[in-house]
Amino acid sequence: MSGHNTVAREDCESSCASHAAEGGRDASAAGERVNAHTANAPIAAFTPASYVRDNVIGLAAFLLALASTVLILPALGVNSSGVLLVADILTLIALGAGFLDYRRKAAFYHELHHLTEQLRQACVHPSLIAEPPFLEGEIAYDVARRLSQLSAEETAALRDDAAAYRRYVELWIHEIKTPIAAIKLMLANHPGPESAKVARELERIEAQVDQALYYARSTSVERDYAIREINLASAAREACKRHSRFLIEKGCVPTFDIPDTMTVLADEPWLVFILGQVVTNAAKYGAGALIFTAREEEAGTSRGRTVLEVRDNGCGIPAADVPRVFERGFTGQVGRAHGSATGMGLYLVASLCASMGLHVGLASEEGTGTRVILTFPHDRTRKELFGA
Repeated sequence: MSGHNTVAREDCESSCASHAAEGGRDASAAGERVNAHTANAPIAAFTPASYVRDNVIGLAAFLLALASTVLILPALGVNSSGVLLVADILTLIALGAGFLDYRRKAAFYHELHHLTEQLRQACVHPSLIAEPPFLEGEIAYDVARRLSQLSAEETAALRDDAAAYRRYVELWIHEIKTPIAAIKLMLANHPGPESAKVARELERIEAQVDQALYYARSTSVERDYAIREINLASAAREACKRHSRFLIEKGCVPTFDIPDTMTVLADEPWLVFILGQVVTNAAKYGAGALIFTAREEEAGTSRGRTVLEVRDNGCGIPAADVPRVFERGFTGQVGRAHGSATGMGLYLVASLCASMGLHVGLASEEGTGTRVILTFPHDRTRKELFGA
């Protein structure tokens, strides 16, 4: 039974997780916040003491009947030994019946209690426990099954709505890129000071459009990336090239200390976007220099990895804000001071890295600069699992 439950629980949790992910991380997070007090509430336990409390009326009735029997039998001519024997027999029968009733109920309630502590999705409960052989349990089981069905239907509806909205956003983004490309072509054919200004603003629009596209993709359960062996130096240079106009405008000069032959396992478009977010953040907040360095650590072992460090000499981040920089929508003191931060850039960096199995970290000192560190595991099973 335990093995069956484990397998069933994994299957059901996987299914519900799939539904929840496709329904959107925002909806899931909102639900968790709304129901946090319920989820954290202690779960009532089925114990011998609770069983006795629940059956106190029946117990009182038995004791009353036993006392009446003990009082009536002598009046009917039964001697004390006979009275004691009858009392003992009745007591043993009652204890035996109570013990058997407790055991069958305890088996169901303990299993239900364990599953309730382990699971997070309501829709999985009925498929993991056997239908109980007593009335109260049957009622509870039927209620749980109905709630599970309603939960699954509601989750499916939210999933479909979110998936439809995501498809619309992706379609809109692809459509908006057509006029952006046309405007860029017209600007290239009509060079001049005003055209250069328009081109800079157009790049900002395009950057926000790309950010919206990757956010839509990051909330989808569908895998929209392929892990391949890519050249790390080329990806870093491409990220800077895509934002070259912005870097020049801000006076930020990138340098690269990455071996030309160094490769990592990642999705190239996603990695270029991730590095682009890091690059524009650095330039936006006063960095004059941007240094890319890479090294291998514990190569040839199961813990082998490539570490890419992007270091800038910008204004840095206050120590109190550093632990929250990867939170969605968090702008911090520096972002609020500049007035144009959305709090989405580093959130997307962390989200996309997590999807690809990468680790991202950040260290910063206010007034000195910031270091963003990306770690690429050498484990090639990631390529086998997620490669195209």
